[in-house]
Amino acid sequence: MIIDCHGHYTTAPAAHTAWWAALLAGDAGSYPVIGDDEIRESIEDNQLRLMDQRGIDLTIFSPRASAMGHHVGDFGISTAWSRACNDLIARVSELYPARFAGVGQLPQAVDVPLQRSVPELRRCVEELGFVGINLNPDPSGGNWTSAPLTDPGWYPIYEAMVELDVPAMVHVSAVTNKNFHATGSHYLNADTTAFMQLLQADLFKEFPTLRFVIPHGGGAVPYHWGRFRGLADMLARPPLDDAVMGNVFFDTCVYHQPGINLLFDVIDHACILFGSEMVGAVRGIDPQTGHYFDDTRRKKDALELSPEDAAAVYEGNARRVYPRLRLAA
Repeated sequence: MIIDCHGHYTTAPAAHTAWWAALLAGDAGSYPVIGDDEIRESIEDNQLRLMDQRGIDLTIFSPRASAMGHHVGDFGISTAWSRACNDLIARVSELYPARFAGVGQLPQAVDVPLQRSVPELRRCVEELGFVGINLNPDPSGGNWTSAPLTDPGWYPIYEAMVELDVPAMVHVSAVTNKNFHATGSHYLNADTTAFMQLLQADLFKEFPTLRFVIPHGGGAVPYHWGRFRGLADMLARPPLDDAVMGNVFFDTCVYHQPGINLLFDVIDHACILFGSEMVGAVRGIDPQTGHYFDDTRRKKDALELSPEDAAAVYEGNARRVYPRLRLAA
C-alpha cells in the first residue's frame, strides 16, 4: 500500500472560500450548502485522478495550508473557519473512506493561549475520526512573534496530542512579510526553524512519545546535516539521532531527483514518510524530465530501495507515526 502523508484540499468548492472572505469582512451568514456532488467534482478530477495515475492508495488529507489564515481576523474567526474547513475534510473522508484520512486545522492566533485550541483538536480526533493535526509555528504570518515550539505555552496542545496519540505536521500558513515568498521561502524557513528549535531544547524528554512531521523534505535540514550536527555539538546538545530524530520525521516533498537522493542518503529511512503535497505548491511539468514536479513516487522509485525500506517509506512509517490510521481503516 502507498500512503501519501501530505495532501491539502487545494481544490475546495468556491462557495467554501467565498464564505471565508465574507467572514473576514464581517458579513458572513450561515455556512453555504455544498452538495456531495460538488465535493466529488472537486476531488475526482484532481486529487483522485492523480492518485490513480501515480498508484497512490491513500492520502492523509488536510485543509489548504496557505488558507489557514491564522494571521487575519481574531480567534473567533479562526475558530469558525477551522471548524468549517475540518468539517469539509470530514465529508471528503466520508465520501472516500478508503482513499482519504483526515488531518485537522487548529484555530490559532498570536497571543491567544494554545489551551483554547485544544477543543477543536479533540473534536477532530474524537468526533471526526481524524488521524493528526497541522500545527502552525508562526501564526503571525511571517513575523515570528510567537514563542518557540519548545516553550511551555505549547504544552496544552502536546498533552492532548500525547493523550490522543496523534502527530502534528508543522506547517505555516500564508505570509505577510514581503521579504518572503510563501512556498519558496516562508514554508522552508519554517521547517528549518522548527527543527532548530527542537535541537536547542529538551522537549522530547518532557514528551517522549510526541511526534512531529516536518514537511517539504525537512526544509534545509537534510541538505545541511553537517551544519546541524555541528551546531548540536557546539551548543553541548546530544547527538541529533538520539535527541531529536526519534520524534521527528521528514516527508518526500522534494521536487528533483538529486534532492530526493540526498534526503535518503542522509536521513535514516525509518524517519522518512512518502509525501507529494499534491495538488499543491508546484503543479507544473518539469521540462527537464517531462513529468510533474510533484510526482514524487517516480523519484522515490528511482532510488531502488530494498523491498523492506520501500515498504517502510510507503506505508509502515506512516502507520507508525499516524497510528490512528489503523482505527480509521
